[in-house]
Amino acid sequence: FVFSICMLDHVSGGGIRISNELKNKKLLWMRCYSKDDVLGPKIIPIGQHYENLFDINFWHTTRFMCTLRQGPNFRHYQNFTAFKLFAMADEGGLWDWRARENGIYLKKEAGEKVLNPVWMHKEYDWIY
Repeated sequence: FVFSICMLDHVSGGGIRISNELKNKKLLWMRCYSKDDVLGPKIIPIGQHYENLFDINFWHTTRFMCTLRQGPNFRHYQNFTAFKLFAMADEGGLWDWRARENGIYLKKEAGEKVLNPVWMHKEYDWIY
């Protein structure tokens, strides 16, 4: 019983949000995966987002990789690590990704047990 309570204390949540802030009614194609899960592929219309909240595993090794492709022909793309933890004390938080014309932006929420929070900034360029 005591071990179960300790485990619950160490299991926490994280998440990714991917928003389409592209112009000219461009669609955003996304597919993400971890060791245990596959999200998508999904098409995100302009002005909308996809969000997935999940539990972080006991060892704090949860990681999601994503591929985004910019419509209409989906030739412009980027592959990247969309979520990872930095230490056992890190609870991850919500990693907010935004696809824009000039690149992919990230904001990571700040919180009491979220290590390395970041303000919205350009993280990746599109690959042409």
